[in-house]
Order: sequence, then C-alpha cells, then structure tokens
Amino acid sequence: MALTSSALVILASSAWQPVSFQPETVNQSDFGGVGLMQTPTARMHDEGEFSLNYVDNEQFRRMSVSLQVFPWLEATARYTDEREQIWGGGVEFSNNQTYKDKGFDAKFRLLQESEYLPQVSLGMRDMGGTGLYAAEYVVASKRLGDFDMSLGMGWGYLGRRDNISNPFCEIVDKFCERPVHVDAGGGDFEIKEMFRGPAAMFGGLQYQTPWPQLQLMAEYDSNDYGQDRVETPIQVDSPWNFGANYAVSEYLNLKLSYQRGNTLMFGATFHFNLATISQAKYEPAPQKVGYSETRELSQVDYERLSQDLLREAGYKVHAVEANKTQQRVTLYTTQTRYRNSEQAAEKAARILANNLPENVTRYELAQTDNGLALTQHNVDAIRFKQAARGERFFATTEQALNESDVRYSSVDSTKRLYNREAATSKQDKWKFAVRPDLDQAFGNPETFYLYQLSLFGTADWQPSANFSINSSVGLNLINNYDEFNFLVDNLDTPLPRVRTRIREYSVANDIWLQNLQATYTHQFSRNWYGLAYGGYLERMFAGVGGEILYRPHNSDIAFGFDLNYVKQREPDSYTALEDYDVLTGHAAMYWQLPFIDDTLLTLKVGRFLAGDEGVQVNFAHEFDSGVIAGAYAAFTNVSSEDYGEGGFTKGFYLNIPFDLFFVKHTKMRGTVGWNPITRDGGQMLNRSRQLYPMTDGR
Repeated sequence: MALTSSALVILASSAWQPVSFQPETVNQSDFGGVGLMQTPTARMHDEGEFSLNYVDNEQFRRMSVSLQVFPWLEATARYTDEREQIWGGGVEFSNNQTYKDKGFDAKFRLLQESEYLPQVSLGMRDMGGTGLYAAEYVVASKRLGDFDMSLGMGWGYLGRRDNISNPFCEIVDKFCERPVHVDAGGGDFEIKEMFRGPAAMFGGLQYQTPWPQLQLMAEYDSNDYGQDRVETPIQVDSPWNFGANYAVSEYLNLKLSYQRGNTLMFGATFHFNLATISQAKYEPAPQKVGYSETRELSQVDYERLSQDLLREAGYKVHAVEANKTQQRVTLYTTQTRYRNSEQAAEKAARILANNLPENVTRYELAQTDNGLALTQHNVDAIRFKQAARGERFFATTEQALNESDVRYSSVDSTKRLYNREAATSKQDKWKFAVRPDLDQAFGNPETFYLYQLSLFGTADWQPSANFSINSSVGLNLINNYDEFNFLVDNLDTPLPRVRTRIREYSVANDIWLQNLQATYTHQFSRNWYGLAYGGYLERMFAGVGGEILYRPHNSDIAFGFDLNYVKQREPDSYTALEDYDVLTGHAAMYWQLPFIDDTLLTLKVGRFLAGDEGVQVNFAHEFDSGVIAGAYAAFTNVSSEDYGEGGFTKGFYLNIPFDLFFVKHTKMRGTVGWNPITRDGGQMLNRSRQLYPMTDGR
C-alpha cells in the first residue's frame, strides 16, 4: 500500500503545477494499447508513439510494449506475471519463478471520427498466445467537449459477462460456442475461435479535468473473472472501475485505479515518439558559395578537395574525372556519414562550387559502395550557385539537384583528374573498432530476464573496392547465465538442433570468434549485383555461399537468390566444425509497397537451416526519423507439433539509427529484437553481408 499512497501524494501535489508540455489526450490501458483500464477504446496514438507499460493489480503484474505502427494500426506485446502460478516444470526447473504468460495484440482503426460519426476500431488480444487472455472486440469512441465516451462489444476474455447475444450466433450456429483452448506453449493463431461464444458490452468515459495533466476515467468491465486461472478465486464486488491518469512529464504517466469494487491498481507508462525523435547536430556550417578563382581543372588541389568533402559532407572520394569539354565533372565516392544523401549532396555541391572553375556547369556525385554502383546526385552548377548566392529570387539550391543512375566511366583510369588508389596507403586499407554489445532474452523459465554484456573487437582489411576480409572477436564482461538450469531442452524434436543449442554457445567460452569472413562483390551489369563469401559466417555456422540481386534504380521491386553450404560449429572450439551440414538458400522478392508509404515487404522462399522448406515473410515500416519497425514469420513444412512450443518462428524488431543519439552524423544502426521463443524450424543463416541492404542507395 506504500507505493499506492505515494502515487496519491504525487497526483495531489502535482496537479496545480504549471504545465511546460502538452500531455497526451489518450492513454495506455492495463493490458497495453490505448484504452481506459481493463477495456480498450477506439482511440489511437500519433504514428510512431512507443510506450513501455507496467501495471500492478494484486494477482497480476503486466509489462507491455505498445507501438503505433501506422495511424490506423496499433501493436502490443505483453507479459503477464501470474503471481499464484509457478512456471511449468516445477520449482527446481523454474527457480521458484512465477509464470509469465506472453501475448500479442493488434488494433485496427476502421472509421475515423467525424462531426457526427464516432471513431470505430477492431481489435484482437492475445493472438498467437496461450489463449488465457484471448479476446476480440469492436469499439466506438466519440468526443464531446472534455468527455470522451466509448462503447464496445467483446468476445472471449472481454465477453465473459455474457450480457448480450452474440450477433454472429444468430447467423451461423458454430459461432454460438467458443472452443476451449488454453495452449501452454502458445504460438498458433487460433482464427477458428475468434468472435465465437458469449459476448458482452463494455464501455467507459474519460474526462479531461481543468488541469491538463490530469484525466479521470470510469468504465464498465465486461469480464466477470470467473474463468481466470488463479488459485484464489477473484472476487468481484462491482463491474465498475474508476481511475485517474496523471502526466508527470512529457515522457512519464502515472495511473491509479480502483477496480472490481475492492482492488487498488497502480501503473506507469514511459513513452516517446519514434517518428519524431531527433538529435541536434554539432556540425560545421555549410560553406557559403563565393566565386572560384580557379581557372583550370588541372589547378585544383584534389587531395585537399577530397579531405574537405570527407570532413564536411561525408564523401570518401575514389576518383575524379571530366568530360572532353571540361564542363562536366564526375566524382566517384562512397557516402560514409549521412543517412540523408540529399543533405550530403547539397553540402558537397557548395564545396565543389568554391573549388572548381566557374565554367564547370555540372557536378556529378556518383555513389558506390564495395565496388557496387548505387546512385548519382547531379547538380546544375549554374542554377545552384545562383541560388546559393541569392542571385535569383525564390530559387533554392534543392531545385538544382536531381538523382539518377550512376554514369559509367568512359575515361581511362590513367587519364583521370584524381585516382585515390594511387594515394592510398597500406594503413588506409585496415579498420579496427571496439564496440559494446548487450544480448538480452525475456520470458525465460529460470529467470524472466537473461543478459550478457560483451565487448567486440573488429578488424577489417579491404585491399580493393570489391574484396574484404572481416573478423570479430567477442569478450564476455558480465552475464547472469549461471541461472541456466539446462543448456539444451529435453523435448523430443525430429529437427536438427540448429538454434536450440544457443545456450551451449553462450556459456562455452569467455572469448570467442564471432566471425571471420572473406567477401567479394561484383556488378555484372547496370542492375545486376553479385556477392560471394566464405569462412566462419556466424557464431553457430561456417561455410561458403553466394548471392545475386536484380535491383533497378529507383524501382519499388527487386529480386534476389542466395545459396549456402554450411556446417555447424563446435561450441567449445574457436574453429572446429561438427558433422551436421546443410545446403540452405532462398529466392527473395523485395517490394516497397506503393499503397503504404515507406514500407518494405520481403518474401524469401527456400530451404532453412534445419532442412525444412517454406517461406519467410518480413514486414518493415520506416518512420520519418529513420527508425524501422518490423515483424517477421516463417512458415515451413514442419507441423506445429514437430516444431514445438511457439508453433512457428516469428519475431519483432526495431532498427535504430545511431545518429538519433549522437551530435555527429553517422550511418551506423543497431537492432533490438524480440522473439517469443526460439526453436529450430524456419531458422535462417545470420549473414553479416546481404546485397539488398548493401545497395540501399538504389
């Protein structure tokens, strides 16, 4: 009760403080996702809103992550801590840890609110979970002044009060009964159960008080709690719940409620927007464009020009050439720092305008990477300089830039104005780096959170644009793997243990060889790319492979194919291999969906690491900030029974640009992922080099 009393003090003492931010008008429910307390509403957050939620409600503690993927789609992943249940397998197996039920929710906006019509949403709870909290609902919300009212109908967990007839039952008899399904492993989407069985009405009201940070809530709960899996039956004295939500800051909300007529609940939400997150940069100001005193291209100091382009615009210059009239200058470059290539091109054009002769009318920045031609930024030098100098009214420098495919060089390399190969020292071909790495796993039977903090040292040698050798060695700093009660589970499985032995690899050595790989790239023609590689490709597998990719410039669609022969590595050895080998590969299609902005659908069909065959589907959406939210699933010819717990391979991830946290621009990115369970079916080789991301500039 001390925690609850403290929350009351915070709410009371802070309500009259001046507001320096705009509080959210919608809040997270106890289950995660926009709602009141136990019930959802039709409301949605702004696109990109990311919420971490914790609620404590006597028998249950719920921890959830919610993301507004699109204005019309909300996704939530959740763990429910059932305090009266010990994890299956007994006390020795679980270290006396209470059971953590995992679930995934989705809510779709069907109708946007207008002057006369409410907002309407359709949602599903606990999809692909154990079924303990599975529910479907349709809900409408309408705002009248400071009041936001919601009314909905629920099935499953939200329909247990059974206070209204199921409308689908009136049409089709099979919807009158809901199959009893509680799957300890979970993982399957039980579509045949949806919208069946008893139904119930729920509703609520949210009131915006005169204090912007404080909102009051009341709701009618459609669950009677008679079927909840608890040792001590849940007593319900009232179907009405009452609560308050207080915004402590722009990023933190506290919630207090009185539920079921007898229970206090405390909750907290930490939230921010992934679409709008940004970081101010400390970079040199773009050069002011003056009048160049250089008369001939032969007079340009190309080494100094290259240094300026690298320092101020992130372009590493490989070569410079001009056409016969000396009016078009092409620079072959690699962009090393800027994610926004247009911003980099504009900065580079200013540098070129100040260093190249005034009679040059066109600058071309041809972007390459690992010897592969990607894209080209073209600058109308005359228009650009006029706009930059303010010589033309209403003209902007952006109007003088456009993008095209790379112009292939027609100049003999010996006749170029500048060739970096001649100026490159042996030291420039080596790169060394040290980076920390945090490996995390949630929802484990021995302890909820497992972690390993490591330090990786990398060494890369690139003697030519097309060939490189990359290596990385890991050093364990700290972990809690002493909590492990097993290294390999004792479940019967017909599949080779290609991923379920991961714990063996995690504890085998404090220093390990992560990868040692030779890579060769080749461009067959304008739109065809190739990649060949071999070595220790990842922590668990070594072998050889190749990939080809067809990717036209500025096209929404691309096709690829990869083929790999790999053997499993021994966990206890740095270099030794085991007997298990497999030929694995996939045909791939990459499609930038034209009907959903900044969204990539990837389909890969082929053979997976365990020899099973099928398809992996990957759906990724990029926000304006550059953060990518994605989900994937693999469906193969392995039955859910043979696959084991989880039913099939699936997971979610966030790919985050590092420059959102740094004051300097960088193209580096990191990925945070969550997969509910790791089994052996539908598993792919973790290749560090893949052609589609390598040709991202296309």
